[in-house]
Amino acid sequence: MGAMSEATSTTGPGALVLFSGGQDSTVCLAWALARYDRVETVGFDYGQRHSIELAARDAVRARIAAGFPDWAARLGPDQVLEMRGFGDVAASALTADRAIEMTAKGLPSTFVPGRNLAFLIYAAALADRRGLRHLVGGMCETDFSGYPDCRRDTLDAMQTAVNLGMAQDFVIETPLMWITKAQTWALAKGLGGEALVAAIVDDSHTCYLGDREHRHDWGYGCGTCPACELRARGYAEWAAEGRPARHP
Repeated sequence: MGAMSEATSTTGPGALVLFSGGQDSTVCLAWALARYDRVETVGFDYGQRHSIELAARDAVRARIAAGFPDWAARLGPDQVLEMRGFGDVAASALTADRAIEMTAKGLPSTFVPGRNLAFLIYAAALADRRGLRHLVGGMCETDFSGYPDCRRDTLDAMQTAVNLGMAQDFVIETPLMWITKAQTWALAKGLGGEALVAAIVDDSHTCYLGDREHRHDWGYGCGTCPACELRARGYAEWAAEGRPARHP
């Protein structure tokens, strides 16, 4: 059985985690399960090249359900929303066979314009129907690829717009916003011990190229795409610090 944090669950409606099956969203799922009595997950099929992450979602959820009984009791349904039309419109190196490089705008070619905004609209509509108040996402502007829709200012504006447009009081939670990738690994350890770290290494998927052949200390991936580089660097920094536990 994995270790549990000492955080108590909050009052009020539960949480909907935007769950890709990657490292960050897995840590966010654990973070939500440590706080809310009811936690559901939503994924998005937008035609991503690394569609293997959709399979990783099932593996991570199963691992958490089997290894953390207290969390399993709080883990509710999962849903995958089809958004391939959006992926076609907002074409990038994540949705088309294009080189991963910096563009003339100074953004990586992996940037999918408006992706997080579209995700949050869909997630909010689902949360409205499911009676969930908290939308939890792994967006971060400390260690990230420069995507403007990962910034907290963007998400604050989105939260205001969604609440005005839906007459709701949603809260967009971003537990990783101000921490580094090394601290994200430490947060995982603090939330679920080595069992959660192992689940992230074994089952989560981050690599933009969908590589599940090459295994590293930090998990599977090509090791050279921006997502792999961020994950590997964070793991190395955390390991160099002696893998200390970090409680939320």
